[in-house]
Amino acid sequence: MAANMYRVGDYVYFENSSSNPYLIRRIEELNKTATGNVEAKVLCFYRRRDISNTLIMLADKHAKEIEEESETTVEADLTDKQKHQLKHRELFLSRQYESLPATHIRGKCSVALLNETESVLSYLDKEDTFFYSLVYDPSVKTLLADKGEIRVGPRYQADIPEMLLEGESDEREQSKLEVKVWDPNSPLTDRQIDQFLVVARAVGTFARALDCSSSVRQPSLHMSAAAASRDITLFHSMDTLYRHGYDLSSAISVLVPLGGPVLCRDEMEEWSASEASLFEEALEKYGKDFNDIRQDFLPWKSLTSIIEYYYMWKTTDRYVQQKRLKAAEAESKLKQVYIPTYKPNPNQISTSNGKPGAVNGAVGTTFQPQNPLLGRACESCYATQSHQWYSWGPPNMQCRLCATCWLYWKKYGGLKMPTQSEEEKLPPSPATEDPRVRSHMSRQAMQGMPVRNTGSPKSAVNTRQAFFLHTTYFTKFARQVCKNTLRLRQAARRPFVPINYAAIRAEYADRHADLSGSPLKSKSTRKPLACIIGYLEIHPSKKPNVIRSTPSLQTPTTKRMLATPNHTSLSILGKRNYSHHNGLDERLMK
Repeated sequence: MAANMYRVGDYVYFENSSSNPYLIRRIEELNKTATGNVEAKVLCFYRRRDISNTLIMLADKHAKEIEEESETTVEADLTDKQKHQLKHRELFLSRQYESLPATHIRGKCSVALLNETESVLSYLDKEDTFFYSLVYDPSVKTLLADKGEIRVGPRYQADIPEMLLEGESDEREQSKLEVKVWDPNSPLTDRQIDQFLVVARAVGTFARALDCSSSVRQPSLHMSAAAASRDITLFHSMDTLYRHGYDLSSAISVLVPLGGPVLCRDEMEEWSASEASLFEEALEKYGKDFNDIRQDFLPWKSLTSIIEYYYMWKTTDRYVQQKRLKAAEAESKLKQVYIPTYKPNPNQISTSNGKPGAVNGAVGTTFQPQNPLLGRACESCYATQSHQWYSWGPPNMQCRLCATCWLYWKKYGGLKMPTQSEEEKLPPSPATEDPRVRSHMSRQAMQGMPVRNTGSPKSAVNTRQAFFLHTTYFTKFARQVCKNTLRLRQAARRPFVPINYAAIRAEYADRHADLSGSPLKSKSTRKPLACIIGYLEIHPSKKPNVIRSTPSLQTPTTKRMLATPNHTSLSILGKRNYSHHNGLDERLMK
């Protein structure tokens, strides 16, 4: 029962289609609708198959940069199968939320931020484990680095220079260095400094009383005093004290110039009520992603202003009140939900009396083979036996997967083994650069298209594919000798039925018992020149009768009609017979 219990914060599989892979989501909320059903508000994750090829190239480039900086196992040390399966474990985080029925949950999984200090093989060794390092925005189709990554390396840590010796000059550019704003070894005591800060707060309160806009925002005296006691007033007073050499009389005169008392405001006072409401709405949607908050809600504010306002906003009563409301809402919402085991997949190929039904489950294309073991192999592992088969891909492709590969397809969104389309993505070898070789390649291979679908039925190529059918000599001979067993016309009408190769061999062995132990020679040996000269002496060639006609202006000149030399026996169509064409000796046919 614990396996079917799902809580807020779990990473789960969602099924939105019986033939497509599962969706990977994180449960944020569990809400009960008016009809009594449970809906889950989830955070979306995307696979590599869900984004464009341009973004996949950017993701691969980012992965190579991580490999160069890390000291763990690099991709070059992995096998082709491990590289292929590792791509199925990579996800892309998004800020998109959606609501899905809780009854579509099909199991739990684990998603973690890519750990740069851990080997990538650790993700392959664990079942239902995924990783992510980039954030995908489905609205604008972009990939960005996750803000939560641990920034370790020379790009983020500063190099500490060596300490200067006595009398050695500092060659660094002083304008780019920090500026000293406070000296702890000042002549003033701590009590004198605190008294000066009290005077600065009083001047700030009086300045707000004189300012019309401030009197509207802080109508009471205690609100004005609280605003004057913020850090902005203290920083200004301490900086003034330092700039005047800790001279109290000179610093106090600067606090109250000729134009009136100095008013120092921070972001809490500069922002209006409408801007504060926009910030709270953006914070509810994006969290602490200040770049998105600035881009979508507050483009006229600087990033520094937004960050400073956030940390000041957390000290207000408004933040405490919202935190209490969220806690009360969380108590009233569902904490967990029980989802029973789902019913069998409709793509499961039905069986009756131990014989498999339709290969692809399509209506009108059912086919019952004579032997249930004689069927199409699994498209992933090429296994011919499985306790259960599932139709995979378009119905006209007649493809199927075994139970193990079907579960891998649903969870990881791909096939276990790398296929031909994966090999075509590799850089071409120098041998294929020859134009004579390239002319024999298929159009899909020349254009970089996959010849066979490996990840999704959507990417199947609908155009014609060039192929070369090579017929062996044994097959050519079997067409003539074993016509009763082979039945070419019936086999052509049922192309997916395998030919009983053993029966044809048995019939051939019965008819040619004396030759069953020795293989047939596929090509006749070349006779010596003396035998050929003797044959020509016995059978001299006849001169062809050439029909000549007198050319005229009315009738065109007739072509020469040459008689075909009869060196061998000819078939009905005047061509070489089967035995002569295939190099079989006449005495073997008798």
